[in-house]
Amino acid sequence: WLVIAVGLVRAYLAKGSYHSLYYSIEKPLKFFQTGALLEKYLLIAKYLSGIVPSSVVLTAFQVMSRVFLTWAVTHSVKEVQTEDSVLLFVVAWTITEIIRYSFYTFSLLNHLPYLIKWARYTLFIVLYPMGVSGELLTIYAALPFVRQSGLYSISLPNKYNFSFDYYTFLILVMISYIPIFPQLYFHMLHQRRKVLSHTEEHKKSE
Repeated sequence: WLVIAVGLVRAYLAKGSYHSLYYSIEKPLKFFQTGALLEKYLLIAKYLSGIVPSSVVLTAFQVMSRVFLTWAVTHSVKEVQTEDSVLLFVVAWTITEIIRYSFYTFSLLNHLPYLIKWARYTLFIVLYPMGVSGELLTIYAALPFVRQSGLYSISLPNKYNFSFDYYTFLILVMISYIPIFPQLYFHMLHQRRKVLSHTEEHKKSE
């Protein structure tokens, strides 16, 4: 994710514009975001064995939605790759993941700076809505192109007697954000109150 961040900055400095920066980080974005599936697969396996809390399942859905957006929307619908909304979710994802992995790394080293802990449980207040807005706007921008091209759609009649409308599916994906995003957001707010208040109490006791 640092590679992606550096790529964005270098491309911006070279172009002098934030438009169409997606092309400068397209390959590493696809690689690292797809690679996150392995992490979540392991976490779900641990969840099923009762090792980790159920919040991991919500996070897994978040990662799968990111992979879906990376490949099934942004990669598949070339016309949306120049949309500013793509940069919106890429920047949100990048900052979020740099903070998250920094948090995990320092925690494993038993030397977690308060600044990183604070960033982990505070910056999401802005980054989550920013990322979700970018994702939804990108899907919305893809809709007319999907409808026009019939991308990934299967129409009747066919030998399998099965039909699939990708345009309608994308609309359903957008609607699914309504119940899922608040659960993730309020879970993080709850965690923020719990973790940061505990830290403040610990400082006072010292």
